[in-house]
Amino acid sequence: MRTRRSRCIANNAAPFVPVDVRGRAHVVLLCLIATAAALGGWWYLAPDTLPDFVRHQLPVSAKSNPTLYRWKDAKGGVHVTDAPPTDRPFETLHYDPNTNVVPTVVPPPGTNR
Repeated sequence: MRTRRSRCIANNAAPFVPVDVRGRAHVVLLCLIATAAALGGWWYLAPDTLPDFVRHQLPVSAKSNPTLYRWKDAKGGVHVTDAPPTDRPFETLHYDPNTNVVPTVVPPPGTNR
């Protein structure tokens, strides 16, 4: 006598979903989550290494190096902003957050400090 095997999981599963399809769906979902986590980590930890077409589509990462603009106003005061001025010349600065922005103080020669 021949017995029939059911390809569906018993009572608590969705009806008419074969076991092997549900197993594959879990694997695919796990792979998608792992890929999204890896891409998110890449975006957060090393945003400057992303390809240009991807970098321009994503929001700016907290770890990215911002471009700054230094310019002088009409009174000669120096300003540093994240947007370039439209009516005067400016200098483009590339800020590296890994460097010390406060200069070290070296006493002049001949002082006893």
